[in-house]
Amino acid sequence: MAKTIVVKQIGSPIRRPAEQRQTLIGLGLNKMHRTRELEDTPAVRGMVRKISHLVEIIEERG
Repeated sequence: MAKTIVVKQIGSPIRRPAEQRQTLIGLGLNKMHRTRELEDTPAVRGMVRKISHLVEIIEERG
């Protein structure tokens, strides 16, 4: 079974650069307090790190 992480959006994309908004959408988040279970890959980790002020990692599974 692949490792996964649960990511929750805690910040609003309003008045943020377009690149950050696109990164949120790429992770499947676009509204406040949404959570997503994502595969734990270097690409996903990099996206989360890029917008770390807008999301938090709730849980790491696997």
